[in-house]
This record gives sequence, structure tokens and C-alpha cells, in this order.
Amino acid sequence: MRVAIAGGGLAGLACAKYLVDAGHTPIVYESRDVLGGLVAAWKDEDGDWYETGLHVFFGAYPNMLQLFEELGISDRLQWKQHTLIFNQPDKPGVLSRFDVPDIPAPINIIFSIIRNNDMLTWEQKIRFAMGLLPAIVRGQKYVEKMDQYSLLEWLRLQGVDEKVNTDIFIAASKALTFINPEDVSATVPLTALNRFLQERYGSKIAFLDGSPTERLCQPMVDYVTERGGEVLTKKPLKQILLNDDGTVRGFLLRGLDGAEDEIVTADAYVSAMPVDVMKVLMPEPWKQIEFFQKMEGLEGVPVINLHLWFDRKMTDVDQLLFSRSPLLSVYADMSITCEEYANPDRSMLELVLAPAKDWIDQSDEAIIAATMEELARLFPQHLTGDNPAKLLKYKVVKTPRSVYTASPGRQACRPDQATPVENFFLAGSYTMQRYLGSMEGAVLSGKLTAQAIVNSPLAAAPVSRDRRPVGVGSQN
Repeated sequence: MRVAIAGGGLAGLACAKYLVDAGHTPIVYESRDVLGGLVAAWKDEDGDWYETGLHVFFGAYPNMLQLFEELGISDRLQWKQHTLIFNQPDKPGVLSRFDVPDIPAPINIIFSIIRNNDMLTWEQKIRFAMGLLPAIVRGQKYVEKMDQYSLLEWLRLQGVDEKVNTDIFIAASKALTFINPEDVSATVPLTALNRFLQERYGSKIAFLDGSPTERLCQPMVDYVTERGGEVLTKKPLKQILLNDDGTVRGFLLRGLDGAEDEIVTADAYVSAMPVDVMKVLMPEPWKQIEFFQKMEGLEGVPVINLHLWFDRKMTDVDQLLFSRSPLLSVYADMSITCEEYANPDRSMLELVLAPAKDWIDQSDEAIIAATMEELARLFPQHLTGDNPAKLLKYKVVKTPRSVYTASPGRQACRPDQATPVENFFLAGSYTMQRYLGSMEGAVLSGKLTAQAIVNSPLAAAPVSRDRRPVGVGSQN
């Protein structure tokens, strides 16, 4: 079958990869001139990379790790020491570590908590463990039911100390979902904790050895095109065209740079676009279908990613760090953690500003000024005094609608990959799969979409005789 896929992010590329594995012919249409979606990256005028987000890979990402193996690029993952590192705002410049020993799960995680004595007291550790016990014992079904509560509500129901929320879960919530514990569904962090507690290396972190666009997306493109598929950029979807029975007749692509619009036809069609874009482009007749109506309850969360280049080394830590700042979420010195970005003399800090809803419309200058003020608390030895480090340049990447906002009750709004329209499918981390909004969720959704297409009645039907894209004049 010929399958038209709108969207060249991880979900769309993964869907194409698994479709060619099954012997089908996917054609990916990406609206921008760069692939990757929420993992896209660009080079600046100096040849330095800047990215859509600070992307880390966990040991508890089985589908992503399998994809790396199948592409033959597992060596591009730079695995770090198995530890979680938190800043201590009340002790500027001091880091607190949860070093995970190389012993079976969940004992390894328990040991890492027990051995940390500078964040939680013994009473808090015991309450923390007792609070998590229901999620561990009762499993994922219990975790899914907790979508009715925010994380903060759930913690209070379990009697978990408020300081545990302040010290641990605010940082974890912002890192996982870009929102605070009082706003995030309890299902999200509990799902992550379950994976970390069940898998020996589940919480171990890796960084890619270069930009996601070149080191991950391009191998996916090469894999697909070498097996007969196509991946095209600067091909934005303008309209989903329907037959009289409500099935898809074709994708109308907007012509750019003076080119005419064109219609592309296929045997099956996939939206691998963000949920907000899909809602805008949804055909009117589909808006009467309950399956699609539920998607109105989903919207992307605003995210801001920051890159700051300094004239000296700011840290020697080769790991992701949880800032525990009211403004910032996680950060890393990419000149240390990433091989391609390495610099022995200068630092490039990549940081996530979260929650970003109050900042997304502010100027880059205001955002950087506030960030530098926060960094002075994290790095007082470098950013205060008579000879502070000099900020050489910066890049601010705003994503007004990133992964879906994982607030309580959103689980019921997440659609399956197969839709009531027999030749139309969905891919994206917002669709229903266990890893929620993440790179792992995007890859898994693409795989599930490919499986849904392969297992659909379409795969057994005769293939259309003429499946070539058809160029047409300008369309409204």
C-alpha cells in the first residue's frame, strides 16, 4: 500500500520506518524545511547547534532503544553515570545526588533514596515509600485510574510529606510535563516511577552524541528511502479532502515559494501532526463524530528551550541536572554531555524554562534576563563577584504548543491510532500509549499506527492502480 503521512517528527518517521518494514510504501510530508518536529535542531551563523528541547534518553525507553538498534546507531547514545542530580536552592552551588547502585530493581532505587541524606529526612523517606506503595503493588491499572487527581492531590491523599513534593516532585513534574504538581495528572509521574522501579537501568540517562536532526532523524530518513519510501520537506498540509462517505480522498498540500497547491492520493492516510494542528485541519463532518470530539480536550503545553554560551566552563558535571528553580526545569552543560558540542574551555548551557505559559509571549531579552538572574543562584561562583562569566550569545526557542498538557482527566481524551474513518490514522505521543508525551511515546505511537494500518482491512484490499501524486491548480 501507499501511505501518505502528514508530519515528519519522530512519530511520522517511526510510522514510515515500520511501514517499510512491513513492505508498504510511505511518503512523509513535512511542513517545515527541517525534520524532527519537537526534536528539530538548527545551526546558527557560527555553526553551533540549537534545539527545540533538551532531549535525554532513559533506559526505560524500550521502543526508542529498539529503534536505535534496528537503525544500527546505538553507539550514538552516550550513557551517563546512573544518578539523578538536584540543585539545592538553599545552598547555592551545592548538588544533591541519588546515585543508583548496579543491583536489581527496585532495590537499586530504594538504596539511592536511603543513601541520600541531604534532601529528605528518614521520616520523609518512610512516608515517601509508603505513599508510593499502592502504585507499585497495584500496578499500571491503578496508575491509570489516578488520572482523576492532580499529583499534588494524590500525594496529599497518600499522606506524603509536603517537603517531598517541594524537594522532589516539583522538579520531576516540570521535567516530565513542563507543568507543576498541582496541575499535572498523577498518572504521568506515577507511570515514570513505575518504569524506574521495575527496570534495573530504567532511570539511567543517555544523551545523543550530536543534534537529533542529523544523528537520529536522518538515519530514519535513509532507512525509509533506501527501502522505497519518500520523505519530503516544505510540504505543508492545507486540507484533508473527503469522499462522499467521509473517507479521505486525498491530502491537499499548500504550494510554497510560488508553487501551485497539489493533491496527493494514497491507499491510507496518517496525521502525525501535533494535536493542535490536527484539530484546526479536521474536516467539518468529522467534528460530529465522538472519537474526534474528545480530542478537543487536548492541547499542547507551551515550552521554552534556552541555549547560553559562556566564555568559561561553568561546571564539570557530565549529567542532566534538576534545577529546583521556580523558573527553570532541567539543564545540562552540552559542551560536556554531547560529543559534537564539546568544548574544553567554554560552556553551553541548555535549559528548559517551565512552566512557560507566563513567558511564552515575552521578549527573548526579558527571558534571558530572568534566566541569568536564576543562574546567578545556581552558579554564584561564576556569575557573581568581581569577574563574572560573560554571556557570549544565546538562542531562545519557543514552542507555543508542545506535547499535550497532561492535566487530570486528559487520559479519556487521548484517541487510539485507528480512527472510525477506515483509511485515516493518527500518530503522535498524544495518542493512547503507555509512555505519554515523550520521545518514547512518539516512537511507540508511530509503531502502533503502522501496526494498525498493516492489520486493517485496507491491507487486504486490492491496491489502487494509479497512486502517483496528482498536481492541481491553486485551491481554496
